[in-house]
Amino acid sequence: QVQLVESGGGLVQAGGSLRLSCAASGNASSINAMGWYRQAPGKQRELVAVITSGGITNYADSVKGRFTISRDNAKNTIYLQMNSLKPEDAVVYYCNVHYLWAGRYFEVWGQGTLVTVSS
Repeated sequence: QVQLVESGGGLVQAGGSLRLSCAASGNASSINAMGWYRQAPGKQRELVAVITSGGITNYADSVKGRFTISRDNAKNTIYLQMNSLKPEDAVVYYCNVHYLWAGRYFEVWGQGTLVTVSS
């Protein structure tokens, strides 16, 4: 089983920057796609950015050009650099990881980290 530890959320002024981190640890034959999702109260969780083990990335249109996802495969860690933050970015961010173990694919979620943006 893989566990995720998220960090980096907090309070920032509009236009500022934050960097989120998510480290995966535990039993896995391979860790595949890793990504960040976010969820506002009363709304569905939505994709922010995802990165494959080969470094291919995909972003939500709302964050393109402002957020950058990166990955350190040696550390099984992903980062989300968030620049030019807007009040609408102020929600809970969740790390998501897909991994292979004992011939089966699994998905695991982090506990969430809150980003607050003051206007």
